[in-house]
Amino acid sequence: MRPTTRRRGLVALAFLGPALLGMAVFFVYPLAMTVYYSFTTFNILSSPKWNDFANWKYLVGQDPLIVTAAVNTLWLIVILVPIKILGALLVAWALTRARHASGVLRTIFYLPALIPPVASTIAFVFVLNPSTGPVNQMLSLIGLRPGWFTDPAWSKPSLVGLSLWVLGDIMVIFLAALLDVPTEQLEAAELDGAGGIARFWHIIVPAIRPVLLFALVTGIINAMQMFTEPAVASGTAMGKATVGAGSSTTLGWPSNSTLTYGQLLYQRAFGSNLMGYASAMAVVMFVVTGLVMIFLLRRFSGFTAEVAR
Repeated sequence: MRPTTRRRGLVALAFLGPALLGMAVFFVYPLAMTVYYSFTTFNILSSPKWNDFANWKYLVGQDPLIVTAAVNTLWLIVILVPIKILGALLVAWALTRARHASGVLRTIFYLPALIPPVASTIAFVFVLNPSTGPVNQMLSLIGLRPGWFTDPAWSKPSLVGLSLWVLGDIMVIFLAALLDVPTEQLEAAELDGAGGIARFWHIIVPAIRPVLLFALVTGIINAMQMFTEPAVASGTAMGKATVGAGSSTTLGWPSNSTLTYGQLLYQRAFGSNLMGYASAMAVVMFVVTGLVMIFLLRRFSGFTAEVAR
């Protein structure tokens, strides 16, 4: 290697040094220790003791709540994420068509996303209160009184409604992407006789492909790690001001219908003090998330290329 090439490599490494050091300290080392702890009995108060695959055996077939938490999380990924993306896209598209007071409308739709998740969830639970909430008071006029967060059949759809209320963050990104779509292509397609659906499917979708992928990836990651909204909703609906991890936990109420994988991991770690088992759960979440992301990144480009034809 020539001295000039070596010197350039050292300079590049010097500039990358702080980032590489931070990644090693805050990502690589914690990940390696989490994998190690997943094969140990560990409760913070004592040194970890190697237990082979005991944690993994309990995770695979003995934990009575793991299937419920996994199914609930999968429901959020399959139902909540697409609905939120579609809702944000439709709102953004409608705002691009607004001729009057578009700035005010954008502000109104974006404001709920600025509210902290705990405050927005508490407010939403009170709005959907089965007895005194304004939503049920209006629905009672047509004979409907859903239980919302107090009914296992309505608790997850209530989380979907909450996600639609705070879709302003994704909506703003979609709005910027839609405003950047070349108008020349839309006008040319319209002159060629393409309808609104055809223009949207063959011009707009390929043009906003990176934003769609970003929204899908971040939405799935957030759904797999969802904790705050269902935890606060359960506690508020039960009339408790705190979210506990012990025997009197509110997590998953009612009837574990809102128990997510992240909540169960938290309960096992800080409620049951099973840090080794919680580490095994964290490793599974990391691997599954990584595999899903790889699948999306490899398949999404082929899908959008097919749409553009």
